[in-house]
Amino acid sequence: MIIVRSPLRITLGGGGTDLPSYYRHETGFLIAAAIDKYVYITVHQTFVDELIVKYSTLERVKSIDELQHPIIREAFKMVGLDGRSLEITSMADIPAGTGLGSSGSFTTALLKALYSHRRQLIHPKELAERACDIEINRLAEPVGKQDQYIAAFGGVTCFQFNRDDSVEARPLNATAETLHNLEDSLVLFFTGYSRRASVILGEQDAKTRRQDAGMIQNLNYVKDLGLRGLKALETGRTREFGELLHEHWQYKKRRSADMSNPKIDECYERAMKSGALGGKLIGAGGGGFLMFYAEDKSRLRHAMIEAGLTEVRFRFDFEGTKIVVQ
Repeated sequence: MIIVRSPLRITLGGGGTDLPSYYRHETGFLIAAAIDKYVYITVHQTFVDELIVKYSTLERVKSIDELQHPIIREAFKMVGLDGRSLEITSMADIPAGTGLGSSGSFTTALLKALYSHRRQLIHPKELAERACDIEINRLAEPVGKQDQYIAAFGGVTCFQFNRDDSVEARPLNATAETLHNLEDSLVLFFTGYSRRASVILGEQDAKTRRQDAGMIQNLNYVKDLGLRGLKALETGRTREFGELLHEHWQYKKRRSADMSNPKIDECYERAMKSGALGGKLIGAGGGGFLMFYAEDKSRLRHAMIEAGLTEVRFRFDFEGTKIVVQ
């Protein structure tokens, strides 16, 4: 049996600039952090002449062309496996639709597991690019590249998305103390809402493709905020980074009327009055997790529990997509 895990992620700055519709004209930049919440994929050899796939549903098929799950179907085609006599199972620490990049984590974990089954090594950069090829090119999903790349690389990582579709990745050049302070000051709360990222990202993607001035200006400003956040973190000014999150959220909300809702806005305001210096919804928006930067976390936690939100505690993951059993 092969078991692969791939980390989920939080975006620290520049989110939304990793979509091809934007970076092919303007170049994109963002900072993301992998966290110790994972998607797991198992690959098991069986003695039946069919492919068994278990996720939120169960599929038993004779041919990969019969698979209903599009990512699994395309991954088998990419790796060159017919799927016969295999059983694939997926599990996750946190459900999909919550803004933590689960689709990218799922795709990187699946590809890593399938290549491992074929006894082939794959570099994190190649793994990320092949995962992007499946989601963006083959399945035409209106998503960006950050989820696949941060899942493959892990760590707290800076990504530049170039006009020629190439991606440059480097670790955040911050001291161990700064990384510890950052990790210790970030708090995640589940809003109780889940959503499909493609709905909001589809709106952003469509506006960007037609060069909507308001959307381009918004994304340009968010990219600049990401670069300012980078400078703050690499010079140890984590408090300033926390304050930038608030500005980021104000601009992010302007991208779509579906970005937030009255309940989320109410929780955000309560958090800002209870010790948070800044925060934002993680992912495309519309639900999922609120992330805050807070120096007084106990006060913030009490306020969010009163508001009915659930905290998910985490640490950074510095290993990326990896084989845990082979």
